Amino acid sequence: MTPTIGILYPGYSAEDDYPRAEALLTRPAGSAGFHPPGLGGPRLRLVHTEMREDAHRVDALLDIGGDDVLADGVKALGAPLDAVIWACTSGSFVFGWDGANAQVEALGAVAGVPASSTSFAFVDACARLGITRVAVGATYPDDVAERFVAFLAAGGVEVLSLSAKGIITAAEVGTLPRETVLEFAAAADHPDAQAVLLPDTALHTIGLLDELDARVGKPVLTANQVSIWQGLRLAGVDAPNPGLGAVFA
Repeated sequence: MTPTIGILYPGYSAEDDYPRAEALLTRPAGSAGFHPPGLGGPRLRLVHTEMREDAHRVDALLDIGGDDVLADGVKALGAPLDAVIWACTSGSFVFGWDGANAQVEALGAVAGVPASSTSFAFVDACARLGITRVAVGATYPDDVAERFVAFLAAGGVEVLSLSAKGIITAAEVGTLPRETVLEFAAAADHPDAQAVLLPDTALHTIGLLDELDARVGKPVLTANQVSIWQGLRLAGVDAPNPGLGAVFA
């Protein structure tokens, strides 16, 4: 049976990364380019959750990650599902490690399937690759980005350097062009980091993942990438997929 991953995505910015990834996940072995879904591979079923205010600001982020908002999203996803992911990094790490744990526990209880969030996906992807030292390129303002650093530290990942672009809205992040994303990742690197993390699901990165790794010269983990990987892993689908970066290799 084809596994289905429920993706809860706040607002509108880079949600088209998910059908792009689904096309890569479903392409026939040995073929090139993108193919339409429905070829027997995993499905990524996306629902836009309520975003009352689009702002990388702590109070707004606590609101979009509320249990009531996510529960409504699960109802809209429908069934059956094999796993569900809250695909919002800032709307999970802003609660802190314990609060983010409580968030995904509540999400899993409502969904009735394994659940996680992008923040935990970053920690788990680092563990999969044996990464303990990273550089972070965050689109957020400094105060929000520092909360991601603290979250990673609680998960055993040391941040050697932090670059924050200070962008307030997810909508603006979603407009950043390909070359800007590549340059931002390269500029955020630290010579002693084992990987660079780009922690915003509003950032378009699917289709750039191998290029990001090549530009930086080490794994670049991105929010939509690790969200998809985590969902597949929780659903019991843990096979290599070319074109989706180091964690899928």
